[in-house]
Amino acid sequence: MPEQAFNGGLDVTEWVLYGFFLFFFALIFYLRREDRREGYPLEDDASGRTEPLGGLLFTAQSKVFRLPHEGGKITKPNGSRDTGELKARRTAPWSGSPLEPVGDPLQAGVGPGAYAQRAKKPDLTLHGSTRIVPLRVAADFYLDKRDPDPRGMPVIGADNVVAGTISDVWVDRSEYIIRYLEVQLPESTKRVLVPMPMAVIQRRRKRVKVDALLAAQFVGAPELSNPDQITRDEEERVSAYVGAGTLYATPARSEPWL
Repeated sequence: MPEQAFNGGLDVTEWVLYGFFLFFFALIFYLRREDRREGYPLEDDASGRTEPLGGLLFTAQSKVFRLPHEGGKITKPNGSRDTGELKARRTAPWSGSPLEPVGDPLQAGVGPGAYAQRAKKPDLTLHGSTRIVPLRVAADFYLDKRDPDPRGMPVIGADNVVAGTISDVWVDRSEYIIRYLEVQLPESTKRVLVPMPMAVIQRRRKRVKVDALLAAQFVGAPELSNPDQITRDEEERVSAYVGAGTLYATPARSEPWL
């Protein structure tokens, strides 16, 4: 009887169950605050109003993140907002309505061409060397003889027109994979990159097929500030430009099928 008075008739299973509930609610509370470090405060689509910072449930406590390789440090959240120009317009006045690009859709930065504003510095390996470089720089890397060597192959766009020639292959020194194919444009000194997942090396036809872009659209691809390295910001923009072509390369691609 005294034992029943002490625990109110609860057995061990009930105590464990209630303990789990308390832990789970505390975990949700913690994660709900921690997920508000990037991209906050939230902004209403229609009115443009932002939610207030601060408060127990609204914003995580500021935390200092120290970046590797003497990259300094950054504090999040810090209340900063994206100041970039939105090259798109809303298709309807209500919140959550789709955006359609304004101007060149491949450079609008919306839809499949959206990208994040990352650091204008190259990604580094664990030892501090540049991570993604062309084979002309990575002298200790080579293509396996059993695989096709795309260098010298013509690049064919979605319209089956030659867009250029593969001049080099960019490799990831940390992951040991090909990241980009470098395309030399015809009658020009400009070279642009195409993400390897968006290119198909057709060994028997000895060519590289890129269905995301038309041949004439390769010239508008972002140009690197350094021909032998790519910054994180340039990685985003290169992938966004080619990715946007999957929907915006031709007007028919953005129209409904039915």
